[in-house]
Amino acid sequence: MQSAAVAHRHFLDGGAAASSFPLSHFKPTPSTARPFSVRMSLREDAPSLAVVGVTGAVGQEFLSVLSDRSFPHRSIKMLASKRSAGKKYTFEDNEYVVEELTGDSFKDVDIALFSAGGSISKEFGPIAANCGSVVVDNSSAFRMDDSVPLVIPEVNPDAMAHIKLGSGKGALIANPNCSTIICLMAATPLHRRAKVLRMVVSTYQAASGAGAAAMEELELQTREVLEGKRPTCKIFKQQYAFNLFSHNAPILPNGYNEEEMKLVKETRKIWNCKDIKVTATCIRVPVMRAHAESVNLQFASPLDENEARDILKKAPGVVAESVGMSLKMEIMGWIFLFVGIKYVRGLLSMLFRLQSYCYKPRCFLYPGKREMKNC
Repeated sequence: MQSAAVAHRHFLDGGAAASSFPLSHFKPTPSTARPFSVRMSLREDAPSLAVVGVTGAVGQEFLSVLSDRSFPHRSIKMLASKRSAGKKYTFEDNEYVVEELTGDSFKDVDIALFSAGGSISKEFGPIAANCGSVVVDNSSAFRMDDSVPLVIPEVNPDAMAHIKLGSGKGALIANPNCSTIICLMAATPLHRRAKVLRMVVSTYQAASGAGAAAMEELELQTREVLEGKRPTCKIFKQQYAFNLFSHNAPILPNGYNEEEMKLVKETRKIWNCKDIKVTATCIRVPVMRAHAESVNLQFASPLDENEARDILKKAPGVVAESVGMSLKMEIMGWIFLFVGIKYVRGLLSMLFRLQSYCYKPRCFLYPGKREMKNC
C-alpha cells in the first residue's frame, strides 16, 4: 500500500490551544505561506485529535487538510476497523500505527473527526461525546437530529457557539452533505440580503463523492470500455464510465432520491426556515473529482446582478467569476467555491464548482483561506 504521507505543499497559520473557548471562534486566517514550506503543528498546549475511518478516502482528506492548515495538536490517534489495525502511516514526518476503533479509544481526546459511515457514527459518536470529545461527524447519522447542530462555519457558526473545547463536556456536531455545503456557501450571503423564497438546484456529482473504491471503478471502467470489454460494475449497478444517471442514492416514495432530499431538509435546518421551497435533481457524472451545481434563486426583495456579484466577492471561501467561468481541472486541489452568475428576469442563476471532499473536513478546522497564487 502506498504510504499515507501527506504532501507538504504549504501551511496556514493556526493558533488555538485546548483551553475552554467556543468552536465558533475558529475564524478564517489569510496565509502568505510559500509553497513547500513546512511547519510542524505538534504543540503541548493544543487539542488532542482522533480520526475515525482514517484509512478511507475522507479519512485521508482529513489528514491532508490537517497538514495543509498546520492544525495545532498535541497528539493524534488514527482509528479504523480491526482489519486495518496495525497499518502504519506517516503524517508530518511522524509514523503512526492505526488502532482498532473501540469504546475505549476516546480517552483524553479533545476532537474526534468521524468518517466511517453512519452505523459507526451512531455506535461510537455518543461514546466519544460521553468521554468528553467534541465529535465532528461526516455521515448523515445525526444531521436531522434536533439536538445536534448541523453546521457550515461560514454559514451558521452560532449553532455551535455553546460547544467549548477543554471544558470536559463532549458534544456532537453534524457536517452537512457535500451538495448542501456547496449550495449554501454561495446562496446564504444572498439569502441574508434579499431572502430566498425558492431554490432550484441541479447537481453534477463526481466519483469522489462515493469514495475511493468508486474512483478506482471509474478508472477501471474507462479502460475496459475503451478496450471494448464489458465494464466491471461493483460499486455502481450500471456502467459509470461515459454515462450519466440519477444519483445512486435510494429512490424515496415521493419520487426524489435520498441525495436530493438531503439538500432539501438540510437547507431548511441550517437556515432555520421550514417554509423555503427547495427542489433538487442530483446526477452522478463520470469525472474523478469536483462536484458542480447549477442553482436558480428567487428572492423576496429586489437584488440586481452587480450587487449579487459584490456580495459573493466578499463571501468567505467563495471566488466569484463571470458567467463564462472556466471550470478548469486545476481547481480540484483548491478549497474554494467557484461561482459564476447570471441574472435573467429577476431570477439569479449560479454555477458552482468545488472539489468534492476537500471542503468537508476543513469545515470545523481552522478554515483559513489559501492565497490563490499558492494553489
